[in-house]
Amino acid sequence: MKKNKTTHFMSSILILIFVGIFLLIAGRFLYIQATAEINNVSLDKWAKEKRTASYTLDAERGKIFDKNGMTLAYDRPTFRVQAIVEESYTQNSEEPLHVKNPEKTAEMLAPLLNAEQGYLLERLEKGIKKDQFQVEFGNAGKELSQQTKEKIEKLDLAGITFEKEAVRFYPNGMFASNIIGFARKGENGNISGVTGIENEMNKLLSGEKGHISYERDNYNKKLLDPNEVIKKPEDGEDVYLTIDQKVQTLLEDVMTQVDKEYKPERITAVVMNPKTGEVLAMGNRPSYNPNNPKVENWFNDVVSAPFEPGSTMKIFTWASAINAGVYNGDEWLKTGSYRISENITPVHDWSSNWGSITYDEGFARSSNVAAAKLVWEKIGTEKYLDYLNSFDFDQKTGIDLPGENAGNLVYNYPRDKMATGFGQASTVTPIQQMKAATAIANDGKMLKPYVISKIVDSTTGQTIKKKSPEVVGNPISKETSEQVLNLMESVVSLDHGTGGPYKLEDYSVAGKTGTAQVYEAEEGGYLTGHGNYIFSFLGMAPKDDPKLMMYVSVEKPELEGNTPGSTPVSFIFKNVMQNSLHYMNINPDKDSSKPVEAVKIPTVKGKSKTTVKKSLEAKGLNVTVIGSGNTITKASAAEGDELLPNDRLILVTDKPTMPSIIGWSTRDVLQLADLLQLDIEILGNGYVESQSIKKGSTLKKNDYLAVELQPPDTENKNNETDEGQTGEQTDETSEPQ
Repeated sequence: MKKNKTTHFMSSILILIFVGIFLLIAGRFLYIQATAEINNVSLDKWAKEKRTASYTLDAERGKIFDKNGMTLAYDRPTFRVQAIVEESYTQNSEEPLHVKNPEKTAEMLAPLLNAEQGYLLERLEKGIKKDQFQVEFGNAGKELSQQTKEKIEKLDLAGITFEKEAVRFYPNGMFASNIIGFARKGENGNISGVTGIENEMNKLLSGEKGHISYERDNYNKKLLDPNEVIKKPEDGEDVYLTIDQKVQTLLEDVMTQVDKEYKPERITAVVMNPKTGEVLAMGNRPSYNPNNPKVENWFNDVVSAPFEPGSTMKIFTWASAINAGVYNGDEWLKTGSYRISENITPVHDWSSNWGSITYDEGFARSSNVAAAKLVWEKIGTEKYLDYLNSFDFDQKTGIDLPGENAGNLVYNYPRDKMATGFGQASTVTPIQQMKAATAIANDGKMLKPYVISKIVDSTTGQTIKKKSPEVVGNPISKETSEQVLNLMESVVSLDHGTGGPYKLEDYSVAGKTGTAQVYEAEEGGYLTGHGNYIFSFLGMAPKDDPKLMMYVSVEKPELEGNTPGSTPVSFIFKNVMQNSLHYMNINPDKDSSKPVEAVKIPTVKGKSKTTVKKSLEAKGLNVTVIGSGNTITKASAAEGDELLPNDRLILVTDKPTMPSIIGWSTRDVLQLADLLQLDIEILGNGYVESQSIKKGSTLKKNDYLAVELQPPDTENKNNETDEGQTGEQTDETSEPQ
């Protein structure tokens, strides 16, 4: 009896417990049903989020163009290959939409992805074992070209899909890479500028991303009522540079030749319009291909590398003396050495054989003693410092490129003050010298250098902002600038001038040579020995009304025998300036036995290819006819355009076929691709060595053309005579300054 009572009691307790639990659970369910919340989390919201797919819509990065509209940088579409390994993925299709045979798939993909078959198979099998929906193949499966994608698609492999993605592409390779810079995709998937204009204008080029969201099923497919929300991306703006493709190409080609022939440590060059401040070309060696930026030199030395400039600084010393009214070019001075006191190191000329000369002759011969005496005895060191500041040597130029550094005016001791007058002690950058020299070329008005011409809305094509010349100083008078130009011409034209190798055939040149010593901390001072200098030249032409101005420096070239340091520098200067002046249709101001006349392009569309080709070849053009048709449909130059003799003119017939383009320049290849609407990929720099489309192949729109370029085999074609010097020295080489 007692046992039954105990049993009944325990049963009652258990019933009460179970009832309590049931009521608690039921109450919780009723609460959830009524409020649709768990722990303050909305179940409706949670479910909506779980079945909603959200994606970022990338904005297309703005393009970069040269001043004439040639594309220098753009977002190139590439593809990432993916393999679906989820067996249940059919999408109501009778055919399998997943990888059914991993071994065969890996075998067929391997040669096209340039990957090991075993690696691909391992990725596929690993994804299957882990019940993944899809797998990718690392770097081997990324950034595939349209051509590779099409080859894979032709294999008709089940489960293989593609995701489109953009990479930044530079169709001209190393062309102007120190100006354009490069952009690359970061870990967050965004393309950002690293150097150059890509970095300077990164925010404007990037645009603003959009996004899309919609409700989906388990296979990421939209529901019938997906509640789709779309915010369209805003593409980046386009940037047009002041760079002229023709001038830049000339510069790139000759720098490559000099780099190969003389193996210098560095080459720096910049071409400007001194009337506007526009930079038409700029280059450095070492350089890099921004498509594969294995960068030896991250800096743009034209704007980022201050150095002791050597005798090009004498331009501004003589200009200061003339403008201050203390200069008499006919006054005589004794050369060789100059000492202002016993406890101060004397200044030495690079030659001790001149004896007494005039100050005008001192400029032509590049006398350090003449420069030191002008600073110390004529101008006065404090007044000279005022002039240096008025030429803005104490500050950055403000050029629209990242990483600019200003030089340093070392002006504490008497020896430093005199040495600054002939280009030692103080440091400047090439762009600082070019900015200051615009005052010499432009009637005393100094202009700010710039490389961005305008900003254009990539959607509407409307110009948002356009730059114009900006006068930033007036350090000297018009009369002073004219007198300095005459002195600079004497450097090149007179027999005793140091600039004889820089004469042009058709144009008068005003310029100044420089030979700066190289300081090496490990060596404990300045280097000595033939070639261990920075050889430079700053010149402009035509002399009376300069339209182009150029600075070139070559550091520590390998010079054989008695080859003067001016040889590699003058080779660059003469080739670029002579050809650029003709290209810009600047009238020669010197008599020439070989006058160059531009060829005006007549109406060619609809004309007979034979007649037009014969007529234009007779005028000196290099005419290439594309295709076997008889009627011309397109040409690489418009009616009324002017080309120089030996320029290439491409004529497209009504039956276009692929020509042989071996030996063509980058510019010619780009013109061909534009005319025929080909998808072009250029690898390397120089001239075409191989082409992916065979000669004679029929062409259609968007055909893929890959070309490989190589620098030309060169020989030193500069036959300038040695003027009795291996380069003027700014001071005695045994003594660091």
